[in-house]
Amino acid sequence: PPDALRLRADERFAQRKRSPRLQLKTAHLPETAANTNLGFQKLPDLAIQAQQKAPLDALRKFLESFSGPVIFSVESEGRREALGELLARIKIAPKRILRQDEAQDAGRYLMIGAAEHGFIDTQRNLALICESDLLGERVARRRLDSRRTINPDTLIRNLAELHVGQPVVHLEHGVGRYAGMTTLEAGGIKGEYLMLTYANDAKLYVPVSSLHLISRYAGGAEESAPLHKLGGDAWSRARQKAAEKVRDVAAELLDIYAQRAAKEGFAFKHDREQYQLFCDSFPFETTPDQAQAINAVLSDMCQPLAMDRLVCGDVGFGKTEVAMRAAFLAVENHKQVAVLVPTTLLAQQHYDNFRDRFANWPVRIEMLSRFRSAKEQTQILAEAAEGKIDILIGTHKLLQSDVKLRDLGLLIVDEEHRFGVRHKERIKAMRADVDILTLTATPIPRTLNMAMSGMRDLSIIATPPARRLAVKTFVREYDSLVVREAILREILRGGQVYYLYNDVENIQKAAERLAELVPEARIAIGHGQMRERELERVMNDFHHQRFNVLVCTTIIETGIDIPTANTIIIERADHFGLAQLHQLRGRVGRSHHQAYAWLLTPHPKAMTTDAQKRLEAIASLEDLGAGFALATHDLEIRGAGELLGEEQSGSMETIGFSLYMELLENAVDALKAGREPSLEDLTSQQTEVELRMPSLLPDDFIPDVNTRLSFYKRIASAKNENELEEIKVELIDRFGLLPDPARNLLDIARLRQQAQKLGIRKLEGNETGGTSEVAENNHVDPAWLIGLLQKQPQHFRLDGPTRLKFIQDLSERKTRIDWVRQFMQQLEENAIA
Repeated sequence: PPDALRLRADERFAQRKRSPRLQLKTAHLPETAANTNLGFQKLPDLAIQAQQKAPLDALRKFLESFSGPVIFSVESEGRREALGELLARIKIAPKRILRQDEAQDAGRYLMIGAAEHGFIDTQRNLALICESDLLGERVARRRLDSRRTINPDTLIRNLAELHVGQPVVHLEHGVGRYAGMTTLEAGGIKGEYLMLTYANDAKLYVPVSSLHLISRYAGGAEESAPLHKLGGDAWSRARQKAAEKVRDVAAELLDIYAQRAAKEGFAFKHDREQYQLFCDSFPFETTPDQAQAINAVLSDMCQPLAMDRLVCGDVGFGKTEVAMRAAFLAVENHKQVAVLVPTTLLAQQHYDNFRDRFANWPVRIEMLSRFRSAKEQTQILAEAAEGKIDILIGTHKLLQSDVKLRDLGLLIVDEEHRFGVRHKERIKAMRADVDILTLTATPIPRTLNMAMSGMRDLSIIATPPARRLAVKTFVREYDSLVVREAILREILRGGQVYYLYNDVENIQKAAERLAELVPEARIAIGHGQMRERELERVMNDFHHQRFNVLVCTTIIETGIDIPTANTIIIERADHFGLAQLHQLRGRVGRSHHQAYAWLLTPHPKAMTTDAQKRLEAIASLEDLGAGFALATHDLEIRGAGELLGEEQSGSMETIGFSLYMELLENAVDALKAGREPSLEDLTSQQTEVELRMPSLLPDDFIPDVNTRLSFYKRIASAKNENELEEIKVELIDRFGLLPDPARNLLDIARLRQQAQKLGIRKLEGNETGGTSEVAENNHVDPAWLIGLLQKQPQHFRLDGPTRLKFIQDLSERKTRIDWVRQFMQQLEENAIA
């Protein structure tokens, strides 16, 4: 019975009386008042000092001096494994327990728990040490990062979506086609290999430890990607030619950098108290990505250089809030803000949103658009020139020569890809000394590329707001029954529908056809050729749900925010670009209801192959936060033609986008350091490690081949030990304890990182020892090496000018890895700059 589940008031109070009561008050107590010691003490500083020779020294000393039981607490199984390995370095093997009360005698214990910080319980003589006590900020940052979803760099280089037959680029052998994964046995050792096919059916097997040499080919249509000949010189010629071209681009980039750095911008002052008050009026919790973008923007604005930052965030992911906080900082510093938007409707919406958000602040906001009369516009312009307007929102009218702002400090550009070339030139002319913040949902590839090559700073907001669902997308051949069912389903649940028909001449007929098909619907029409007041009235009525189907053109594409509109039907979807389809789809799904997008097309034979690919791309990327991924797809479909001008696009199509970007980064770094960039810089950085032991992710550990491939790529491309540690923890948390081959794979990746830092080109180990071969530019100390050869001639000898041979019994595989790791450690400790 329900009453049995409830607790009566008298029972509740009786229960409370049985428990001792502790009252905590915040009021200040006089010194003479009695005080209670709860018996807990703060731990001493146990943080790991990574840069010191004995990083765990503080922890070791504490454990030696503490007589009671010590419990180490971590947040997951993966972290438990990682901490266990860390403690093994100071010869501590804690016993694994499930509950705290299992720690009875004065031992060392390891358990999974959710405590943030440790303490010493003086009554029980027990110490609890959490990960954050040892790793400090890294744990807090990792927790935040675990909610992050997109790293712009890895997204393009990721192999997770690779299908058989797709082109890939191998740094040393050129463009081939991916032919799947296979397990081979070499020298009695099983390993997993990526199989690539080249011209004349030649096959290349790439060991998974060398996946850092492989990237997806992006830069043109798949079918027009080149197919190189193994062993031929066409690839090395193409690579050399691209490297020479890239040098010019790098020099141009640095020139732009220098111009920006030479022109002093305004360094904004940050009043944290006022700013916090403004932030507190934001009704939602900021997502991790949003917080990161806000911090990056504010940090840029406080620098004396002019800001030029691109914030790419999916539709409805909170880019406007980033802009508002930047605007607040500018206005607080008595600077004016201009907000440039592509359409009148979006200007109206931003105007309303800004006014709501700044309602409690003495900030004057005005709008310039078709919705204002000529007299009003003249008055606004005069007041803006006198500095009486703080924030001016407008369409391209803002770029006209008669618009003068007295003290412009920040320009916010929304949806840059909607502006024409002339408008962009005007924006570019302002770039030198004004801080510019660009917001976009799908950055066009050119913008994306400039951001990726470092000309502009890039922030990505990829975490959806809480409770937001992805829009379900269907691509269908036009069928009136599907249209009727989609509209009825939406209006019967109290929602509204956008019916997109992008032909103003026939839009009236389309609306009549729809009224016949769905007589239950209340239909209105909206398009850009209507008179301003009429369009404003229609949009207002739709917003207030006076009708439930809006037959419209692409005028709704940007920024119209109607939470109750949760179905969009797009007729002749094959006529739209990828960025446009993504924007249009983003008009729905702006609340916690499931939204639907129906992309209606003619018969497949009546569509171009590019159109079919665009529709496939948009249907496959239903994830929230797909805008950035779509821009990279766009890069593949459209090719790099408009990206860098025709001349550059040729070299990019030959060698692929990823390698092109790598060459560009390399060239920029070299020129900054005052060196001439060369291809050798890139190829000589590659290090090969072969220890003759199984190192793979077994298929019974991770059955899905694409998931395995993705992890292999991440392990091979990891930049430092922290990244490898995170991958290891994720593997354990998702798939269980690591089998030996997987452990070996991670150990070898770690060794490769060490070897690369030292300038070791090749490291080989087997049962009787092995060899290490150094590159021309290395950091191995020759004096230390000579000392080693003299002290241990039976174990070490030189085998040519660049090879060191070591003779050692390494028949045990575990010993082999440990010995090589210790040897690398010694080399690192005695390295020269």
